[in-house]
Amino acid sequence: TWRRRTRTCGCCSWTSVHQLPPVRERRQKKDPKGCSVFLFPGQGSQFVGMCRGLTKYPNVKEMFSAAQEILGYDLLSLCLEGPEEELRKTVHCQPAVFVTSLAAVEKLHHENPKAVETCVAAAGFSVGEFAALVFAGAMDFSEALYAVKVRAEAMQRASELAPSGMLSVIGRPQAQYNYACLQAREHCKSLGVLEPVCSVANYLFPDGRVIAGHQQALDFLQQNSRPLQFLRTKALPVSGAFHTALMASAAEPLKAVLRQVEVRRPEISVYSNVDGKRYMSESHVRRQLVKQLFSPVKWEQTLHEIYERAQGESFPQTYEVGPGKQLGATLQKCNRKASQSYSHVDVTAHEE
Repeated sequence: TWRRRTRTCGCCSWTSVHQLPPVRERRQKKDPKGCSVFLFPGQGSQFVGMCRGLTKYPNVKEMFSAAQEILGYDLLSLCLEGPEEELRKTVHCQPAVFVTSLAAVEKLHHENPKAVETCVAAAGFSVGEFAALVFAGAMDFSEALYAVKVRAEAMQRASELAPSGMLSVIGRPQAQYNYACLQAREHCKSLGVLEPVCSVANYLFPDGRVIAGHQQALDFLQQNSRPLQFLRTKALPVSGAFHTALMASAAEPLKAVLRQVEVRRPEISVYSNVDGKRYMSESHVRRQLVKQLFSPVKWEQTLHEIYERAQGESFPQTYEVGPGKQLGATLQKCNRKASQSYSHVDVTAHEE
């Protein structure tokens, strides 16, 4: 009753065999303790030195060779040596995080093949969603990387249309984020900004949000943080207001490239940033990836969807595959019990 499916990287010989029951038997309950969940990080997790030592694992060299052909520059060298200001640019860091995350999967597959073979669900934060979809067999590595390149360039261009940014906010329980954004937009109108944008861009954890929009709006929020019941605000080192209406102009280039690449239904559950729900079909994947550009990342809702279970039921082993440990910290704030089975796959290794 079991059929074998093969996931391939699309640029090299990487193959991990994944066993799935036929659709009619998919509902059979597995012991969550014997399963794993993969979380793929997004932009902002990158650091100079990531991938050091990873090229000794199968297929990682081939992935970076393919990346050099697709991108037209040496991505591995940029990851290893920087400079940091170049790696931080949207056009560079999105492909870098994407490839590094899939290189981390290769490392995990080498060191703990069972973790890869028993993976039942995946989610990625923003650009991390592309890595999750490649891992789940929904897209080929090379085509997904090309889509990430187009997406990053379109987001960079959209960022340059108006001074804008993103603000990490931790608020008191009584903080009203949407009302704060409304006040910030009214302030912008008083300064003569036409059609000001200020909205929640990321739902991270209870009382943890990222707000994005016109720079004047973010300045207003920081200057008025106390009356708005914000405990802490911090400007993020990004070039634009991602996941807001200011990214609308980036949608068409991404939509066009997603029409050209092959997209399949994911072989395991992959959850969309747009609404926290599972992808159901190829057209659903294409639609949501475009919508994700100008919609808030509902990460808190996604984690609830993945980890919700009856009292006393075990949690799966969770692996953060990619640079940084931010998603693990977020999981701890959303679901402490689930976070007790969390591990991070280090994206560096001892060089031999």
